[in-house]
Amino acid sequence: MDFSHSDEELVKQPIGYWSWAASDAVVTFIRASLADVGLSQPQWWTLNQVGQSPTGRTRDEITAVLQGYLGIGDKLQPDIDDLLERRLLAPDTAGRLQLTETGTALLTQAAEIQDANRATIHDGVTDAEFLTTIKVLQRMIHNTGGKAWHH
Repeated sequence: MDFSHSDEELVKQPIGYWSWAASDAVVTFIRASLADVGLSQPQWWTLNQVGQSPTGRTRDEITAVLQGYLGIGDKLQPDIDDLLERRLLAPDTAGRLQLTETGTALLTQAAEIQDANRATIHDGVTDAEFLTTIKVLQRMIHNTGGKAWHH
């Protein structure tokens, strides 16, 4: 594969550009594939969080987990409202959000898409290379006083 830069050139490249370019490419790719099944990325995250809990989740619990994801912050409520309106989620008698049958089916479909996305994104990248990349990025985030967390 020709990436057009020698190793000597690459070590002088700006990490800010390359980390942004990787994020932009990957997030755009993921969002386009989820849009094909009518989901935004925050809606996928929400369905996945609810699906992982046998007792469902409250809005506050969902927001607490997801608020740091790609700067979503407090912008998650319209996505939760949309999932409720589309009857992909429904509150139980205690007010906790649960997947509906339709929501479960869409979550399963989206999870298969995400598995395929991961395979495409990681094509030609060994687990060791991926692990090194994540550890290097974590170190750079730490070095600059940044915060990063992913559940």
